[in-house]
Amino acid sequence: MRPALHFMVRAVRRTALLGIVLLAGTAPVRAALPLDQLRLPQGFRIGVVTDDVPGARAMTMSPSGTLFVGSQSEGKVYAVTDALGGKPRVRVVATGLRMPVGVAFRDGSLYVSAVSKIVRVDNIEARLDNPPAPVVVSDRFPTDGHHGWKFIAFGPDGYLYVPVGAPCNICAPDENRYANIMKMKPDGSDLQVVARGVRNTVGFDWHPATRELWFTDNGRDRMGDDVPDDELNRATAAGQHFGYPYCHAGNVADPEYGSKRPCSEFVAPVARLGAHVAALGMRFYTGTQFPQAYRNNVFIAEHGSWDRSEPSGYRVVRVALDASGKATAHDVFAQGWLRGGKPWGRPADVLVAPDGSLLVSDDMAGAIYRIRYAP
Repeated sequence: MRPALHFMVRAVRRTALLGIVLLAGTAPVRAALPLDQLRLPQGFRIGVVTDDVPGARAMTMSPSGTLFVGSQSEGKVYAVTDALGGKPRVRVVATGLRMPVGVAFRDGSLYVSAVSKIVRVDNIEARLDNPPAPVVVSDRFPTDGHHGWKFIAFGPDGYLYVPVGAPCNICAPDENRYANIMKMKPDGSDLQVVARGVRNTVGFDWHPATRELWFTDNGRDRMGDDVPDDELNRATAAGQHFGYPYCHAGNVADPEYGSKRPCSEFVAPVARLGAHVAALGMRFYTGTQFPQAYRNNVFIAEHGSWDRSEPSGYRVVRVALDASGKATAHDVFAQGWLRGGKPWGRPADVLVAPDGSLLVSDDMAGAIYRIRYAP
């Protein structure tokens, strides 16, 4: 590691006991980001890569190290160069898109979700300062704005996975059209349903050993503060049904639709994450920079509740698994974005960087954080 990447001395004041420092090579922290509020396990450090990405949501990184970030509020997609060292630079590489939350990179092209469309920006890294206009790959998805934003990612099979959320809080839409996860070839052909009964997933990944699809799912609203839980799910075969709208979290019958089909008919979640925490981006930790105990754990960004009397979420959690895929632990990894019942940040996605650090996007603060283990 270059000497320039050693920890900076500034920002240690007031934070040494909290394990919060700035990483060298990151952009200066604006005063509005109170990093001293954040708590991580002993030995972990967090810094800011940049706080110049408004509405930062899903992330993907190219093999050459360009970090691409989708957003929900401004119709823009961003590219961050030198995110892990040097002086990060942020560029806008697409504009005018409808809630372009999801980003995926393949063969030199950036794929972006835009509610009813998937678009592609070709040869993007050679044209960061003058990006070409996006071309439409597929426009076969619903135009509904409710749960219309999409996290996207390429799977081990080479297909692009695209979820379609339920167009409501609770309803029974066409399962081949809504409340599912779909996949298609990179050219938009061979669109098919992978999983049904998924109310709204905004994060998924594939187990590094089994290559099975795992995903978060947001539970329905208007059933009280503590029911139902958000979910971490595991798809062991194509076409499985995960309960929506009949059953929530594997054990809660819906008051309107539950009498039509029992919970026993559906795949139960691997872990129940808590009600209204808004579990969004999730990834398996495949790096080696964290201690061995964290290998192949699931890290989940909890965006935080909006309709709970006492706020929940606003943190990053981890779920440890045994060799069979059973959850053996579920605990808080990073927290402190909620202060005095008011949030100053909302984690939206996590991404394991090539060096093993963990990137976290925050759409409220417009920031990308970097977490490293450096006792």
